[in-house]
Amino acid sequence: MPVVPVTLDEIVGLARYEDIRSEVRARIIELKKRRRVSVGDRVSFVFENHDTVWFQIQEMLRAEHIVDLDRVREEIAVYNALLPGPNELSATMFLEITELERVREELLRFMGIDECVRLEVGSLQLKGLFEPGRAKEDKLSAVQYVRFACPSETAKLLQDPSVPARLVIEHPNYRESAELPVEVRESLAQDLL
Repeated sequence: MPVVPVTLDEIVGLARYEDIRSEVRARIIELKKRRRVSVGDRVSFVFENHDTVWFQIQEMLRAEHIVDLDRVREEIAVYNALLPGPNELSATMFLEITELERVREELLRFMGIDECVRLEVGSLQLKGLFEPGRAKEDKLSAVQYVRFACPSETAKLLQDPSVPARLVIEHPNYRESAELPVEVRESLAQDLL
């Protein structure tokens, strides 16, 4: 079913959120297991939905101690932009760099990755469409937002385990692919139905 944006009345106040945070985090961790795909050992994707975005909003409000309603609305608008539109999947892509002293150097090796990501479902080749402004000529963010425009048959193909489905990165410095696990396929198909 189409992903519904987060609304102001779903947001929990900071004190209440603190009380329920550990159980919310446990639930979101389980949810993300069904929405995360590692492509090689340096890149992972988390496909976003209403609950993952709601959690990100709550965590940002908590971290920044945001209680002003106008600022809360701004955060909701910013994070709702991560949600997929109709016939679309969206994901946060993480470039996983563990050696802090080499972050800049490693990120530079990934320059141009925004032209090298695709989702393959059967014979469909869905090119990743990246959020503009997250890569500059000499700088790249370790967190990228990517969308995949999906033809109407994508959900049905994802539901058929005999149809191959994988994420592919073909970058000169990083060539990897990963099959989508069954639980990820099921989650994504539901997002598209």
